[in-house]
Amino acid sequence: MTSAHSNTSAYDHLRALFSRLSRFGHLSAIAGWDMQTMMPPGGSKARSEALAELSVLQHQILTAESTGALLDRAQQETLDELDRANLREMRRQYEDAVLLPASLVEAKSLAGARCEHAWRAQRPANDWDGFAENLREVVKLSREEAQIRAQAAGTSRYDALLNLYEPGMRSSDLDRIFGDLKTWLPDLLQRVVAKQANEPCQTPQGPFNVDTQRHLSLSVMKLLGFNFDNGRVDVSAHPFCGGVPEDVRITTRYNEKEFLTALLGIVHETGHARYEQNLPRDLLGQPVALARSTAIHESQSLLFEMQLARGNEFLKILRPLVTAQFGEQPALEEANFIRLNQRVKPGLIRVDADEVSYPAHVILRYEIEKALIEGEVEVEDIPALWNEKMHAYLGLDTIGNYRNGCMQDIHWTDGAFGYFPTYTLGAMYAAQLFHSVRQALPSLSEDIAAGNLQPLFHWLQHNIWRHGSRFPTETLIANATGEALNPRYFRQHLENRYL
Repeated sequence: MTSAHSNTSAYDHLRALFSRLSRFGHLSAIAGWDMQTMMPPGGSKARSEALAELSVLQHQILTAESTGALLDRAQQETLDELDRANLREMRRQYEDAVLLPASLVEAKSLAGARCEHAWRAQRPANDWDGFAENLREVVKLSREEAQIRAQAAGTSRYDALLNLYEPGMRSSDLDRIFGDLKTWLPDLLQRVVAKQANEPCQTPQGPFNVDTQRHLSLSVMKLLGFNFDNGRVDVSAHPFCGGVPEDVRITTRYNEKEFLTALLGIVHETGHARYEQNLPRDLLGQPVALARSTAIHESQSLLFEMQLARGNEFLKILRPLVTAQFGEQPALEEANFIRLNQRVKPGLIRVDADEVSYPAHVILRYEIEKALIEGEVEVEDIPALWNEKMHAYLGLDTIGNYRNGCMQDIHWTDGAFGYFPTYTLGAMYAAQLFHSVRQALPSLSEDIAAGNLQPLFHWLQHNIWRHGSRFPTETLIANATGEALNPRYFRQHLENRYL
């Protein structure tokens, strides 16, 4: 990256400072990954304290008075377009951090770690009361943070947190987008379920050995271009992608009774990983080299999982990898295997949901967390609200079933309020991007059917991955597809595939 400034410029000092912060972030990410995969339960308290200490240290470096002065000086320097974008992202990180006192950063980190660690045992035990006790503290601190951010930005409390995940997005935008979705999705869902009722579908017969599933995971990651020199796959209570671009850690969870959940979890997380592994390497350690936003991150994982992996062409090349591990059986015959992966059936668990019912899970969580942060409801109101919305949107009941109801997700345990909407925004971006790929690559279907995924990956690399945070989300999507977010591609995709 070349720039028109001398070696001792304020901008150069900032680059060095953000590289240092990035290294601390690297350590924090790997310690967090270990906490969820390898760490013995007894290590939780010490690890939580160590991570909180690290987050306070990063916060102190980032929010030092000298950092603000350097940002002001760098603003006056002559920089090229890429450096200017990097400076914009540095300032965004600084302004997000400088608002919060270090004591709140530490308290949030500790409360989140405590809640998440306890949740791992409380969820299987269906212990809502125990969970609620820890969640109250997380919500209290999240409201404090939201209040501080909202005052500075002149927005609502929820919008101030949403902005951390999806810069520039407002709940008024979400209300419009989700409001439209609610007018046509329930009917589409009913029509698809009715149509599929006449299409018998056999379930694969297990057990499916975990080691064999792991071998299958590795072969699918290889097909999807995962770079094993810069990453690995492990097991955790909740699938995730973590680490850093040079060392990406993905996880799934295996179940001997069925293999598709773990397999599609792997495809999803590999989508996240490919994005991370292909962020601009020459700028690593700089904010401009980070993923653009949470919804753009989700668009990559959902493009892999939903647009690509549940399409007929990909399922035909995936099937031989599955039968190579588990052998042939009637349920794995091609037509049934495709039906199995395109089955639409409203269920209780978000991460297992098909792509037609999935947005209902997201809207439910968005409406509850928004009311929670705005102080309109309290933690004790969550189970009843959850059941009411589950019934309205999916026709399902969760009374007394906290484990598969309001305790199923990890996000609220560490105060990630504002995250959930990005899943459905990501699904919409994914549909729009895939539509553009099809326009740009007329032979895409034939390429996928032949197992040649390189043209797709090359398009994503050129249009999304290599740009990191160089452009605001709206510009990134408009450059790639010719327009800003347009939810009609999502509807079109669902109707084409399922009706």
